[in-house]
Amino acid sequence: MPDNALLTVEHVSKRFKVGRRVLHAVEDVSFDLPPGTTLGLVGESGSGKSTLGRIVLRLIEADAGRVLFQGQDLGKLSQEAMRKQRRYMQVIFQDPLASLNPHMTVGRAIEDALIVQQIGTKQERQEMVDEALRKVGLSPAVRDAFPFELSGGQQQRVGIARALSVGPRLIVCDEPISSLDVSIQVQIVKLLKDLQQDMGLSYIFISHNLGVVRHLSDTVLVLYLGRVVEHAPARELFRNPRHPYTRLLFDSILRIPKSSATRRKFVAIPGEMPSPLAPPPGCPFHPRCPIAVDKCKTEPPPLVEVSADHVAACHLAG
Repeated sequence: MPDNALLTVEHVSKRFKVGRRVLHAVEDVSFDLPPGTTLGLVGESGSGKSTLGRIVLRLIEADAGRVLFQGQDLGKLSQEAMRKQRRYMQVIFQDPLASLNPHMTVGRAIEDALIVQQIGTKQERQEMVDEALRKVGLSPAVRDAFPFELSGGQQQRVGIARALSVGPRLIVCDEPISSLDVSIQVQIVKLLKDLQQDMGLSYIFISHNLGVVRHLSDTVLVLYLGRVVEHAPARELFRNPRHPYTRLLFDSILRIPKSSATRRKFVAIPGEMPSPLAPPPGCPFHPRCPIAVDKCKTEPPPLVEVSADHVAACHLAG
């Protein structure tokens, strides 16, 4: 584990049995996350992003590899030790309303996280709830409301407040803005950025929105069929993507041109992602790749360094 890493994921894999077949969800994924930084996780639906996020939090047990957080191997911790460690590892969910108990007021939902972690007296917890609400831009008066009485943006702010209340160092943001209106998305992204700067938080930010990933992330990891196909600093990756899948992901973004001269044709990624129950041989992307050669159909490409701190899994990326 590097000296400056808050989180280290080493060769993690996860497979699920589906009847008599095996679903390849995550295959041999490794990365480091320094304190106070954001790792963007991108890829199409079914690429393994959310599964990887749950493995990091040990909500799902990995079949192979290990996850080190603050120097501890999470897979070796007892349930009690893991409960205490989860104080520092929180999650923000995609659907804020579904993640909140409809029978609990906002204040009770946030306090419940503090109770589970055995933090503070009743009076101290009330003060912590109010402070968490203020941090996310909500009035403490909201504590008496039920989730259904709030807007989608307010619900997500409550979810963020609940995560913040226990003093985390890492937050897994699992598509936290995808269900919100565009104007509210901008507000939540700014809030996450401000909270990171104020509190030194680290994020794993899972999203389909590449524009937001580019804005928030220090590094970006691209997954395809559960495998890392490219990993680099965000600025470098968006400037010079080396894997054909990454390039097609970027080309598939709809952009408003500044002028007719900069207008370009929308490019969709060809075909459909193969089933993780039957991944293709060789490079998993070769059935959809516009530049695949015969070697791609038979030999899985290794993840190799193509420039400083920039790796890609492509026979033609060198």
